[in-house]
Amino acid sequence: MTEATPETLLWQPSPDRIEAAAVTRFQKWAATRFGAPAEGGYATLHRWSVDELDTFWQAVAEWFDVRFATPYDRVIGDRSMPGATWFPGATLNYAEHALRTAEDPSRADTPALLYVDETHTLAPVSWGELRRQVGALAAELRALGVTPGDRVSGYLPNIPQAVVAFLATAAVGGVWTSCAPDFGARSVLDRFQQIEPVVLFTVDGYRYGGKEHDRTDTVAELRRELPTLRAVVHIPLLGTDAPEGALSWAALTSADTEPVFEQVPFDHPLWVLYSSGTTGLPKAIVQSQGGILLEHFKQLGLHCDLGPEDRFFWFTSTGWMMWNFLVSGLLTGTTVVLYDGSPGFPDISAQWRIAEQTGATLYGTSAAYVMACRKAGIHPGRDFDLSRVQCVATTGSPLPPDGFRWLHDEVADDLWTASVSGGTDVCSCFAGAVPTLPVHLGELQAPCLGTDLQSWDPSGNPLVDEVGELVVTNPLPSMPTGFWNDPDGSRYHDSYFDTYPGVWRHGDWITLTDRGSVIIHGRSDSTLNRQGVRMGSADIYEAVERLPEIRESLVIGLEEPDGGYWMPLFVHLADGATLDDDLRAAIKQTIRDNLSPRHVPDEVIQVPGIPHTLTGKRIEVPVKRLLQGTELAKAVNPGSVDNLDLLHFYADLAARRRA
Repeated sequence: MTEATPETLLWQPSPDRIEAAAVTRFQKWAATRFGAPAEGGYATLHRWSVDELDTFWQAVAEWFDVRFATPYDRVIGDRSMPGATWFPGATLNYAEHALRTAEDPSRADTPALLYVDETHTLAPVSWGELRRQVGALAAELRALGVTPGDRVSGYLPNIPQAVVAFLATAAVGGVWTSCAPDFGARSVLDRFQQIEPVVLFTVDGYRYGGKEHDRTDTVAELRRELPTLRAVVHIPLLGTDAPEGALSWAALTSADTEPVFEQVPFDHPLWVLYSSGTTGLPKAIVQSQGGILLEHFKQLGLHCDLGPEDRFFWFTSTGWMMWNFLVSGLLTGTTVVLYDGSPGFPDISAQWRIAEQTGATLYGTSAAYVMACRKAGIHPGRDFDLSRVQCVATTGSPLPPDGFRWLHDEVADDLWTASVSGGTDVCSCFAGAVPTLPVHLGELQAPCLGTDLQSWDPSGNPLVDEVGELVVTNPLPSMPTGFWNDPDGSRYHDSYFDTYPGVWRHGDWITLTDRGSVIIHGRSDSTLNRQGVRMGSADIYEAVERLPEIRESLVIGLEEPDGGYWMPLFVHLADGATLDDDLRAAIKQTIRDNLSPRHVPDEVIQVPGIPHTLTGKRIEVPVKRLLQGTELAKAVNPGSVDNLDLLHFYADLAARRRA
């Protein structure tokens, strides 16, 4: 049994906070309107939301006043996975909902966006101005011949122009896709060539770490290698003139034009997101206008408790799904904070400084950043005015218990800490933030509404208080409508539904506790399995990286041809640290004491750095393939890695082991 003790219980919402939360008000309303349980709090609401899936999503649509231009025949047309269909017959437009706050005269001059760059200059964009720019640009896109279903791409940093370009694309029924400008040409082409865009929005360069990075040559290569482009729009972030044949951003957004919103079917594509693509071409994941609209209303309006008085800041780039999630904050009338720059410039406190400067009420970041702040010994609650911050949310990897404790001790003792977990695949969360539930160290508060989240053993039996596969047994509106260029759906099926037919298997190890919380253990496709005992790599990282000498680590479990099992731990040391016998012994003792004697590594190996995907996640499976003898060119897609040179170390190590 998972017991709540004073040592694990970190935070409890006050009765006033529970009463004021949108999810509480939603439950009371749904009880009257749709027969939801009036008593029992979140647990009973969640049970109802998965048992009465059709009714729940109808309630979400009504609660958030979704504008259907034509009505739906029923909520769910087909429940099968893959292939579920939602709100057949309905038409709507995502951008219309994202901009409707501007229709309120009292809000038109208030900020929709707050943009901050590395100079920490604050530049607001009002709701009225955002709507005007989107209207002007949407009209120009139509003039360029962009029609519903055409793909529009952005090679852009996290700047207001990216939001305008996305919303204008959605307004005309186009399909948006974006990459951050720190992606190299090959990485961008691996993504954009799949979907054949007709328009490219691009900057001349970007600023990061106090330096300007010119992207003129990269943009020229993109233009050469994307033959479907009919127009290129130049945004002079570094102040250069538009290259020959490119259109001027200022000219396209100067008119005072009321936006016209194309009413599209519920399942019409909104955007294409991409998997990391570490072992092949990135999967081009298609999500729908209606599915994202409803899922993000639920996630942001109920789980994140965002509303018109809030300011929503999540550190992200346009190459990560969290950018799309952040922009959807507009749906709830929330002011969205855009930061373009390094997370650690001019120092590691940069993100806390932005949270203070913008008055953020919900601040989202990565677990890795929180742990780096902890190791650096900073004191954000002491050094910055974070009195408006109600919630700090983390994702990207599991937040270790020490990270929870550090946020409580160093930010505020009444801080709602929301570790969340989901994926690019659904552009949302399976489990995470619930404003009315307690927070326990190292645990996500609960599965999200409408999400029938379970932990299964290999035979498909549900588990409680045991590690199992993360599965979702009912469809979600934001599940992909498919992958681009996957006409028979086989690649989509094989990605999520080949292990348990008709059930989404995400590829994470989780524990569902008997009190309803969730623990994430890391990716199941890089599971450590010694003597039948399975453990997620995240558990190893959480233990090892408590040691001040360890900057970052990577663990691999390798099944060997002779039936043996080799488990090396690679460590990137902090400045000044030395991997001597004492540190090796301390690492092994830490794992033995905190986790399991069976998962003490066979070797501890110092490395020059840990490789990551372009969105900052540790690369485990490609390293495992390298150590198994796969050639570098076949083990990893070079365009998906932040530092390809680091992988040569692992390839050379594999060669030495074979020799």
